[in-house]
Amino acid sequence: MVGKMIEQLKVGDAAEFGKTISESDIYLYAGITGDFNPAHVNESYAENTFFKTRIAHGMLSAGLISAVLANQLPGPGTIYLKQDLRFLAPVRMGDTITARVEITELIHEKNRVRLKTVCSNQEGVTVLEGEALVSAPKAAKGR
Repeated sequence: MVGKMIEQLKVGDAAEFGKTISESDIYLYAGITGDFNPAHVNESYAENTFFKTRIAHGMLSAGLISAVLANQLPGPGTIYLKQDLRFLAPVRMGDTITARVEITELIHEKNRVRLKTVCSNQEGVTVLEGEALVSAPKAAKGR
């Protein structure tokens, strides 16, 4: 299965994916990455922070952007080249985060796609925003 090749894309195309962040997601992410910052995994510690409770790793939300790029737009075969991010608000357990990508530029001669990337919570609050650069999928050889 191959996603959309650059010739099939246009500026303004968009896709999104949503997920409710669970306590298990936070612990699994900590285990996979080794990021055991107590702001994420220690409620007693987190109660004394600005956020008053544990928060999800910022990169956990950013990973949802990767899911949209890999599975939907441009889709399977996409190669992630660059991502700039600004973390704007915390993500707490139970928040439903929707990652959205929108094509802002097509660079045909280099097979590159520039996309606006945003993650928002269930209340419409933007928790992170940025810009991605990807290489669009290419047709499989022999096709």
